[in-house]
Amino acid sequence: MNNKNTKLVITMMKQNFKSLAVVLLLIIASNSTVSSRNWKAPDDQKDKKSYIKFDASTAAKGEALYNANCASCHGNPGKNNALKSLNPIPPDLSSAPTQSLTDGELIYILNNGAGVMPSFKNSLGEEKEWLIISYLRGFNKNYVQELSKFDPAKSKLVKLTTTFDKDSNAIVVKAVANEKTGVVAIAGAEVSVFVKRYFGNFQIDKSVKTNAQGVASFAFPKDMPGNKKGELDVLVKMFDENYGDVQTTNPFAIGIPTDNPGLTDDRAIWNKLVKAPFWVIGLYSAGVMAFLTLLAFLMFNLRKIFKS
Repeated sequence: MNNKNTKLVITMMKQNFKSLAVVLLLIIASNSTVSSRNWKAPDDQKDKKSYIKFDASTAAKGEALYNANCASCHGNPGKNNALKSLNPIPPDLSSAPTQSLTDGELIYILNNGAGVMPSFKNSLGEEKEWLIISYLRGFNKNYVQELSKFDPAKSKLVKLTTTFDKDSNAIVVKAVANEKTGVVAIAGAEVSVFVKRYFGNFQIDKSVKTNAQGVASFAFPKDMPGNKKGELDVLVKMFDENYGDVQTTNPFAIGIPTDNPGLTDDRAIWNKLVKAPFWVIGLYSAGVMAFLTLLAFLMFNLRKIFKS
């Protein structure tokens, strides 16, 4: 290689090293941003309190929910065994920094998530989230609960009416409460709409707050498949500071008629044995035969050894 080619190679290597250095700096900066992410709740959420009194019963229910939804990342409280491969490493929720947060801040984090932590607002709902917090507060000897003045019985006063507006292709939800003074529109309540699917609920549009008339509207996709008749089960969830969590489910023939076989109609891995795929049955049978053959071979040789 002559001097000219050698200089060219060196120049190209320098350029590559510079590019690599820039990429590494960007990755480090990104990680620093994630690590220093501020999960502070808005001021109007910090003083939010539970309407459920924390006791041994709620803590036991909360522990089961924690183990099912939180322990895989945060580990066991007090054991410092969080999932170290995540960045930032999830905190031990019995630690002082977490316990110094208000109940309102904890419920805000559970509701909204941050970074790789998902939101549990739709999958769990506030009642179950409060149960998790009840469990976590058991690790704080200095914690004294302040109950919310909210009356859970008020949720029974709520009536959710769901309709479909063909002109705007939207689901319209109206929330009212049958108070002693008469029917009152629930303004400022957070409403979410879902369509029930095989493996969970599919959210329609974004969560919105009801207007002064207690109405919220959600744009409905025009390509949503339904059953043979186009029917869908529409789930509506509402949360209000005064009336709590309320939900209702209604069937609507607003989807695209789809004549697809059910998940258990055809042969599939998740189906019963009689409807399992032939290749699965074949592999399973071959595995059993191989095991029995190996077992017979071992027994035969053990018999020869004992006889000798």
